[in-house]
Amino acid sequence: MTRIGLAVAAIALAVLLGTAQTPESPIRFAYRAIPFSVDSCETPERHAPETMAGGVAVFDYNNDGYLDIFFVNGADIRTLKKDSPKYSNRLFANDGKGGFTDVTAKAGLVGTGYDNGVAIGDYDNDGCKDIFVGGVHRNTLYHNNCNGTFTDVTEKAGLASKPDAEFGPLWSVGGAWVDVNNDGLLDLFVTNYLAWDIATETPCEYKGHNEYCHPKMYKKTPNQLFLNLGGGVFRDASAEWGVRQHPGKGMGVAVADYDLDGRPDIFVANDKVYNSLFHHAGKTFQEVAFDANVALRENGEFISGMGADFRDVDNDGYPDISLVALDDETFPLFHNTGKGDFTDVTLASRMASLSMTMAGYSTNIADFDNDGWKDIFVSRGHVQSPAAAPRITVDQPNSVFRNLGGTRFIALTAEAGFASRPPARHRGASYGDFDGDGRLDVVVSALAAPAELWINESPKPGNWLELLLEGTKSNRDAVGARVKVVSKSITQYNHVSATSGYASSSAGPLHFGLGADKTVDLIEIHWPSGQIQVLRDVSSGHVLKVKEPVTPSVPPR
Repeated sequence: MTRIGLAVAAIALAVLLGTAQTPESPIRFAYRAIPFSVDSCETPERHAPETMAGGVAVFDYNNDGYLDIFFVNGADIRTLKKDSPKYSNRLFANDGKGGFTDVTAKAGLVGTGYDNGVAIGDYDNDGCKDIFVGGVHRNTLYHNNCNGTFTDVTEKAGLASKPDAEFGPLWSVGGAWVDVNNDGLLDLFVTNYLAWDIATETPCEYKGHNEYCHPKMYKKTPNQLFLNLGGGVFRDASAEWGVRQHPGKGMGVAVADYDLDGRPDIFVANDKVYNSLFHHAGKTFQEVAFDANVALRENGEFISGMGADFRDVDNDGYPDISLVALDDETFPLFHNTGKGDFTDVTLASRMASLSMTMAGYSTNIADFDNDGWKDIFVSRGHVQSPAAAPRITVDQPNSVFRNLGGTRFIALTAEAGFASRPPARHRGASYGDFDGDGRLDVVVSALAAPAELWINESPKPGNWLELLLEGTKSNRDAVGARVKVVSKSITQYNHVSATSGYASSSAGPLHFGLGADKTVDLIEIHWPSGQIQVLRDVSSGHVLKVKEPVTPSVPPR
């Protein structure tokens, strides 16, 4: 036998015996069970909301310093009511070691309607994070009572859902907390999907069986903006702020100040219609998606826009846009030019080739190996029902796209540990450090399948630092604050926004990977109030709490 033949035989034997060595993945997760499964009341008729449920939030609900998990759940599709315990929303309290206890009933968060998405924010600045839940023909605002319980204050707050005079009942897939008028109070942007009514829905067929209809079968609906008036009351200002005039089929929403003018801008990923980019023009929003080159992907085709995130992936100081879609549509990546528009780098970044066969729902931009470059996690699964298989790959594993240092990525699926679980129709996804080891973990929901808690066990993570900001003149959550972190080998940027992915919210501290650097030379915080705060010579490996100063600090040099 030749040397080549001997080598091949040796490799084959090693594989057979399970001793073949593969390169160690720089990002790796280990599965941990959490007792929850999304029940969307899936029926043979395939009503549209059944395939869209599943938002998840990560936040510290009781201020004990540990990140907790909240799942939203469906209801009876015919009545839109939670008439069975299987439809309960679920809140899990973290013990600080990555262990979770169901505290839903005690917290008062079982819910009543067909819920879809969740947004976390402290709207009354009392230091306790509140919960907005978007759903089918019903939205709910839960006020955190700061004692481990919540109260439904939807009616009092002026957020009770009423049929729109022009568009009928609205179906919210989530929202974003954002201070649009910079008065120190968080306002609420609600993302609405399409016009749906079970009584008038037309059945759709695929290969001889009922299937979920194409979005073209439904009318567009407008998103909404509710201004926080203080005292726990909100006012619908959608028309006067230029939001109502641009209806769509909103799925993902993400917030960032993309032109660094000190005002928050809002991107909405739409399903099979043009995306929306609401540019803050002072006292109104201007829809500029076409001008900014983010209305469509580079080839000009409509895609099934799902979740979105809006953060700086190449450390140039300008937030970029990541969104996900279905197979053959790719996961578009728009690079911020710094000149008020974006360049489609989906092909150049390799995201086009890497994601072509994938169907994605939620996307989260975060640094999972602490090398100072933000990666992209994607929860994967098709919109179609299991009956569409095997013609369509419906159940899929999750993936993480590792940033190689700018806008070039590699895809890690089995390498990252995600093949250790059966593929599923994954939906919402959020991230945060659940066990306090400085590595970002991920939680994912799935339709009619167990939710997945992925604990980050990346083998050689870099150093890290997290910032927990508290506004004084700015909103207490510091939503909208922009942060620059400079260490010996890298300069990077991020901003405070809990909105992330599809129907989900990641409200943990702001996380920075530092690679080999053990100290941070400079932290520069641009608070929403306009103040600039500077910190120097900060050690790594901990959560640093920073309170907005009453008077401005020394400006940066």
